[in-house]
This record gives sequence, structure tokens and C-alpha cells, in this order.
Amino acid sequence: MSYSVGQVSAFAGVSVRTLHHYDEIGLLRPGGRSHAGHRRYEDADLDRLQQILFYRELGFPLDEVAALLDDPAADPREHLRRQHELLTGRIARLQQMAAAVEQAMEAKKMGINLTPEEKFEVFGDKDPEQYAEEAERRWGGTAAHAESQRRSARYTKDDWLRFKEESADWNRRVVALMEAGAPADGEAAMDLAEEHRQQIVRWFYDCGYEIHTGLAELYVTDDRFTQTYEQIRPDLARYLHDAILANAVRGS
Repeated sequence: MSYSVGQVSAFAGVSVRTLHHYDEIGLLRPGGRSHAGHRRYEDADLDRLQQILFYRELGFPLDEVAALLDDPAADPREHLRRQHELLTGRIARLQQMAAAVEQAMEAKKMGINLTPEEKFEVFGDKDPEQYAEEAERRWGGTAAHAESQRRSARYTKDDWLRFKEESADWNRRVVALMEAGAPADGEAAMDLAEEHRQQIVRWFYDCGYEIHTGLAELYVTDDRFTQTYEQIRPDLARYLHDAILANAVRGS
């Protein structure tokens, strides 16, 4: 039994163009051709397409999917076992996200005191929601993200003003330390890095050293974060990165 590209497109819910692309790059070559030269897919091709779509749903790029499926040592059952494990993890994360949405709904029902106008008033020309989508993409579904969303939803205008003032004071002290020539891995810089970590714990979520160093990496690898600190003082992003990593080593 074999199937046309149109039939497979309907079975799998992918476009004909996608199937043509998979054929062109060697990811899924149909097992046969009709007398007219049209692609014909066999059962084994459908099994491979299912594996491809599982891995794609899990976020694997096409080149990695090809490497996984074409590994001569790979057992088809091992692919299914791996995918089941990954999908189970995805389901758990989605359940956490659903719980976070429920918490957000509860916060809405209780009433959020901070209006959009007040947010802009507190943060000036900086949009406090600027990185919300990025945060959801990177950390959505994690306990830390859910906790941050829950707590932030209940902050009032005065809370945000207090947080802004606290952050500005911390920035001033870090800059003063840099200008005094204090090394990023010195005790004073590490103490300020630890203060930064504890600020996150107080205001948003339980920020362990691993999470904190992950944030530090963003300061030097993501231009948006880097520019935020570079506007305060040149090289501040790198200084904070190094201080946070040194503090994590000290604390571990």
C-alpha cells in the first residue's frame, strides 16, 4: 500500500510543500514513485514521518532530527522511549503553565492595583512588559516563572516604586565599586551580587545560584540585557556577570 503526497499531507496535517522540502533535504524520501514520477509514500515512510513530527514538536531542529533518525545504532523502540520521556516532561510543564494561568486568573479576580498608566509612570519610558513574551518563552512553565507571575500580579504602584528605588540604589553602589577599581571577583563585588540574588528572592521567586548564573549569562549574550546595563555604565554587564559567577562559586 502506498500513498500520494496529498494523502500523506492530509494524514499528517503538514503541507505538501513541507513534504517536498523533507524530500529535497533527504530527511524523508518517499519509498516509491508512480509511473508518472509522482511521489508515493509507503508505511515505513509514514513511520519515519511520525518520528520526525514527534521530534519537531519537541523543538528539535531538522538537522538534529536527521542525525537521530539516521544513526545506524539507534533502535526504533529507543526513539519511542525517548520521545515518550520528552513528551511526558512537556505535559508536566504544560500542567505547570495551566496552574500559573489559574493563579493569574485568581489574581485578576482579586483585583490588580497597578494600571498600565501607573506602570509607565513608575518605570518612565521603560515598558515593564517589554520582556514578558521572552520570559514566557524561556521560563514559562517553571515554578520560578509561575511564582514571579503570581507575586508581581499583586504588587501595587507603591510596591513598584519601592522596587525601582531599591534597584537604583543597588546600581549606584555597583557603579561606585567599579569606579573605585574593585575587582569583580572581590569580596565587595560578590557581596553586591549576593544582594542582587536576594533581591530577586524577596521580590519575585526563589533564585538559586544556578538560576542566578543563568541570568548573568543573559547579561553578556543577549543584546537587550547588555544594553540595559551598558546605558548605566560601560562594561557594567560584564562586571555583573563576573561578580555573579564568582559569588556562585563562593556560595556553592
